[in-house]
Amino acid sequence: MSWLRALKATARSGLTVERRRLEPLVAARAALGLALVVGATLALFGPGAAISSAFGAFQAAIATFQRSWRPRPTLALASGASLAVSTFLGYVTGAGTHPGPFLALLAVWTFLSGLAWAAGPTIGIIASSNVAMMLVTVTLPTSVAAAAGHAAMIAVGGVVQAALVVLLPVRRWGAQRDALADALAAEADYARRLRQDPVAPFDPVPLMTARSAAAVTPRQARSRPAELHGARGLAERIRPVLASLADPAVGAPAEGPQRDRVRELLAAAASVLDAAAHAIRHGEPVDLPPGAVAALRTPDTVAILDGPPRRAAVRLAALLDDVVETAEPRTETRTPTPTETRTQTPTAAGAQTRTQTASQSQSQPKSRARPTLLRLAPVVAARMRAELRPDSPVFRHAVRVTAVTTAGYVLGSALPLGHGYWAPMASVMVMRPDFSQTYSRSVARFGGTLVGVALATAVVEVADPGVYASASLAVACAFGMYLLMRTGYAVSQVCVAAYVVFLLGMGGSAWTQTVYERVVLTLLGGVLAMLAYAVYPAWETPRLRGRLADWLVTDGRYAASVVAHYANPAGHVCADVREALLDTRAARIAWQEALDRATHEPVRHRGLSRAAADDAGHALAQFGRVAMLMEAHLPERGAPPVPAAATLAEALRRSTERGGKAVRERRVPEWDELRETVANSGPLMTDPLLRKGAGLLLDALDDLSESLAPPTDRA
Repeated sequence: MSWLRALKATARSGLTVERRRLEPLVAARAALGLALVVGATLALFGPGAAISSAFGAFQAAIATFQRSWRPRPTLALASGASLAVSTFLGYVTGAGTHPGPFLALLAVWTFLSGLAWAAGPTIGIIASSNVAMMLVTVTLPTSVAAAAGHAAMIAVGGVVQAALVVLLPVRRWGAQRDALADALAAEADYARRLRQDPVAPFDPVPLMTARSAAAVTPRQARSRPAELHGARGLAERIRPVLASLADPAVGAPAEGPQRDRVRELLAAAASVLDAAAHAIRHGEPVDLPPGAVAALRTPDTVAILDGPPRRAAVRLAALLDDVVETAEPRTETRTPTPTETRTQTPTAAGAQTRTQTASQSQSQPKSRARPTLLRLAPVVAARMRAELRPDSPVFRHAVRVTAVTTAGYVLGSALPLGHGYWAPMASVMVMRPDFSQTYSRSVARFGGTLVGVALATAVVEVADPGVYASASLAVACAFGMYLLMRTGYAVSQVCVAAYVVFLLGMGGSAWTQTVYERVVLTLLGGVLAMLAYAVYPAWETPRLRGRLADWLVTDGRYAASVVAHYANPAGHVCADVREALLDTRAARIAWQEALDRATHEPVRHRGLSRAAADDAGHALAQFGRVAMLMEAHLPERGAPPVPAAATLAEALRRSTERGGKAVRERRVPEWDELRETVANSGPLMTDPLLRKGAGLLLDALDDLSESLAPPTDRA
């Protein structure tokens, strides 16, 4: 993509307004906290302290809106406290009187905030926002004692927002409920698509999000609703069962009575999963559709299906029972589950599967531990240290944002405009580790600032508000920002720009002193940010082969772990298989995100065209799908082992590791050893599913090699 096309695409992205579900009660609570803090400090201490406390409460509320599974009060307290410390240290280093020491502190603080992205976007956003707010708040105090007072007011703003989250809860555990419900709803949608397309793809992101949401701190674990326990693990195990039931390669034939029965079971499973998702999302009892219950309880299943499809159908019914039981709020009476109302003819295999599935489900861990903030600190520090290398995108982002912020501060101070901090503040708020976000946010911030300042100026000219009216208008703008934050960065910046104009007007700054300065300096900060990325980039395009190699290696380890359990049967709950599956999911998502970012970069493909990348991704997705189908039919504990599977597992692991190295070195991977192993071990594989799966795995790897071959060498 050329630079011109890339700039057009990022500009459109930055100015796009999305339709999102609004949360007016949460926004009103955040605005109430801001109003309480500003009103109290304005009445007791005057406009200067009110502005400081307003920034603290404003930033603390923004922290509670971040996509984090930590308790919202904790985020508000951490944000308020860190901004208070930053403000106090910024003032005592000589902001305004000794610019040298303050510039050094600003550089260190900004560099650390850039490295904080290594710990995730939530910490990175809070750290960057603290640097931006510090640039404003250090200009308010007039002495060290006053600086301490302003820092205390900022911290109080965080405390008030945290207290309101506790005292006025809005849909407590709502984010976790939504994450788990979205995972179950994604499974339901998958089941419906499998009815029409037996090899339909599945996006694992909802399951990964639900897994992140399931990790709780010790305090959260004491109050988590019972229905949020366990259902995620069940959803994880349902997905391969659905795929194996639908896929003609290992499940029912493509046409005939068995396929018709499979379609009925998939439709019933989708209805049950949707009912469980609705119950979890709203905290209500599960209302099972009678038609789905009837479809699951018919005795025709074991009469029509045989072999692997029958085992998959019985296992699916057992897992759905457990999902419904887990999703049901804990009351004295509950809705009967499908198996409890089912009258199908029992079989020895079905009874054994039901018993083993229930036993495995009860043995699953009910919660994942999330460290407290104090215990998280050394983890974050270790991640930041690990990024201190020249080829790290996070390190390059930290260097860029530090250089731009310090240069913007120097230029803004040198220009005869006043309020020079607006240039570095704009830069630090728009800069992100990747190209597309930095450029789109730069355009959105300038456009939003222009509109917001113009609207606020018109209001000031017409109404000429006083101190309290300006405070009220600032709170109203903050409410608009909280409400519309997730609809687009440009929209939120309209509200933020007006908020700052009214807030500074409350402190005595005339509107004529803010309009021209803020627009020009915001433009300067955005231009510096965009130039910095062009001069010192961290392009994703050259790293695509490395991402693809990582996915190949993790896919190979996952398939090898699955195949190895045919040689040493251990049942359907295997820690090594689960760990390998999580690794390959993470690698797949990293590949997809990198491919999306590379699409918008003004960089040539450098050895991996978009067509080759798409074909390679499809081949590895098929490889992972075959391994998942084999996982769905792992032999039960105590089943006869297949010794040849151990040889195949080792060949898979070695071949994919060598293949990953070849991909990184821009060579076409070869699979001669694996091909020879499959040919020699095929007759010794007594399990027909294992024998067929080995051939399908090899076919997927051949497709990968073909996608990476030069165009002249392709078949």
